[in-house]
Amino acid sequence: MSDRVALVTGASSGIGAAIARRLAMDGYSVLAAGRNAGRTSALSDELPSVRSWVGNLAASPDCDQLVAACLKEFGGLDVLVNNAGIWQPVTTEETTDRIWLDTLAINLNIPFFLSRAALPYLQQRKGAIVNIASSWGLHGAPQAAAYCASKGGLVLMTRAMSIDHASQGVRINAVCPGDVATPMLFRDAEAQGIDRESALREANAGSRSGRITMPEEVAALVAFLASEAAAQINGAAIPIDGGELA
Repeated sequence: MSDRVALVTGASSGIGAAIARRLAMDGYSVLAAGRNAGRTSALSDELPSVRSWVGNLAASPDCDQLVAACLKEFGGLDVLVNNAGIWQPVTTEETTDRIWLDTLAINLNIPFFLSRAALPYLQQRKGAIVNIASSWGLHGAPQAAAYCASKGGLVLMTRAMSIDHASQGVRINAVCPGDVATPMLFRDAEAQGIDRESALREANAGSRSGRITMPEEVAALVAFLASEAAAQINGAAIPIDGGELA
């Protein structure tokens, strides 16, 4: 096991799994947290430096327990990656109380609770937090009032926290992906009767660069922000969207 330790949420698949793999390849011991026991355990089976934590992060005590589990497993914490998130494509009128509350809870509340629990240990090691926001946290989008509110809040929370904790040696940044080739993208397409190949073709055609982002590219940006090479990057919200925001 490495002396450097990372905690990654939403690591069962997609961007989270790619981040866990990349950080493990970069020499971190990784606690991969997710809700899907099979996929999360498979990740730890694949990579010797990865341990899995399976459970739901629904409230502040759950976040305290996850951070405590990481400390018990590895003895410290250098990097927290708040990646877990949800999106349901609904208009404002279609957004029920439950959709609104669940979206804000998972996309915004949980990153706050985890960051608050992790900060004392990140201060000890001059560590970093990387929040996975969204390009939709930087501009509006259709059928995404709750999602945009949560991700926009995550971006500004990142900036505010970075001001509070810069003097303690903790850097806090946000990564803002556009469309990424993940199970979430294809699941939403399939719900509309669009097959995987057609969904990917349509998404690629809508990108300025001619293709959408791969999870490994997001993971590479996260790894950079977690590294000493990014020592002077703090409070940033960095798009990775093929030029969508240009």
